[in-house]
Amino acid sequence: MAAIAVIVIVALAVVLTRGEPAPLAESTPAGVAQRYAAAVIAGDEAAASAYLTPAARNKCTAEGRPVARNLRVTLVSTTERPDSADVRVLITVSEPGGPFGSAEYQVEDVFDLVRSGNGWLIDTAPWQLTVCPGQAKQ
Repeated sequence: MAAIAVIVIVALAVVLTRGEPAPLAESTPAGVAQRYAAAVIAGDEAAASAYLTPAARNKCTAEGRPVARNLRVTLVSTTERPDSADVRVLITVSEPGGPFGSAEYQVEDVFDLVRSGNGWLIDTAPWQLTVCPGQAKQ
């Protein structure tokens, strides 16, 4: 019984002390996507829009987007080319309520980035992470 108690305590300690993932380098496509997603989830659309190309800022449809605080984004892979990159992510959406408790679903999607000077900007983001800078919130 003591061994089981120790295992449970260690498992709880690991789960409770995991914390936030380490930030990736902002000079990489994955680092830009990570910072953008974090800003969207935090509700900071001004910070998020700084990672968008001018074209992406102007083409915006936030209709039907899940509440960002119910999202979790996990990096799947990155494909980098000289002038463009794809960052594939797994988006987990949690929907509260329902007759059997919370519902959760996952979808894989991709950020399309383009090189801008020495860095990267997002040209297309997954629809769940769309921001509409300058548009009034409803």
